[in-house]
Amino acid sequence: MTLSQKIVVTIIKPLYHIFLSWEVRGRKNVPSSGPLIVVANHVHVIDGELLLFGVSRWITFIAKEPLFHYPVLGALLRWAQTLMVSRQRTLSDIKGLLQQVEQTLNKGSVIGIFPEGKRSHQGKLQAGKPGLAVLASRMHIPILPVGISGTDKIHGISWLWKRPHIIINIGKPFYLPQAEGRLTKPQRKALADLMMHGIAALLPPEYQGVYAEHGD
Repeated sequence: MTLSQKIVVTIIKPLYHIFLSWEVRGRKNVPSSGPLIVVANHVHVIDGELLLFGVSRWITFIAKEPLFHYPVLGALLRWAQTLMVSRQRTLSDIKGLLQQVEQTLNKGSVIGIFPEGKRSHQGKLQAGKPGLAVLASRMHIPILPVGISGTDKIHGISWLWKRPHIIINIGKPFYLPQAEGRLTKPQRKALADLMMHGIAALLPPEYQGVYAEHGD
């Protein structure tokens, strides 16, 4: 982390303890150094901050372009060196993003993504996108799965005094089978499913969604 990043985390983290009851499980599973891809389910806007607090390493997140257009949020995302997913998502845009991800990982840094691609307003795990799973497979980069439960209780205003209990459950890092050559759509989906099942295993059954034992 840079000095400014350390200062911001030091200031903000105690505020989360005031308004929320949260705990981190499996912190020992986080590698202290080296490239890493952190993947988690996404229910609430604060999931990113909770991931950062739980992993205790600076995470370079990937976010959609529209978020960068909000004045304050956009400034924060740029300060945090967040990588942007273009609205158009042309082949050139995707290649450019993947190059930035590779450069970040080659520096031994941490990339963070919510592979569902959007928040689940019902709190249940949705199907994952294959992009980063394929990259992790090709680069042979470890994936650190994280299951976040309880943030679905943060709505309205009553949560301010109810202080819902949130669990950040960190699993053991794992590698996906190494991919070679051009992958078919079923092969890409299989890699994404392996990644998503790693997240589902860290969530209570009611949060596992399409990756529950009865899911596809």
